[in-house]
Amino acid sequence: MSQLCACGVLDPYIDRRRNPGTGNPDKLYVGQSKPDAPAVCYNPLLSDMESIQKIADEECAKHDKETHAEFVNKNNFSCKVLLPTTAFYKCVK
Repeated sequence: MSQLCACGVLDPYIDRRRNPGTGNPDKLYVGQSKPDAPAVCYNPLLSDMESIQKIADEECAKHDKETHAEFVNKNNFSCKVLLPTTAFYKCVK
């Protein structure tokens, strides 16, 4: 019996996608995340807030190594059906 060892449809993710072909830097990314304010889509039944915090911290560190993520709020039913909750953060020093 084999196992799947790849990203699954239930893994939390940063809600930011590239908008290829745009010449406007303000429209390069779409989704709820911004470089200084990550938004993480997740399923609260499958992921704990510590793991979501870690994902947000890593995203902040990508843009400025001296920052970490600070929780702002969360919103239900704003991402995919299986990952319905979005946790919003801001990057702070």
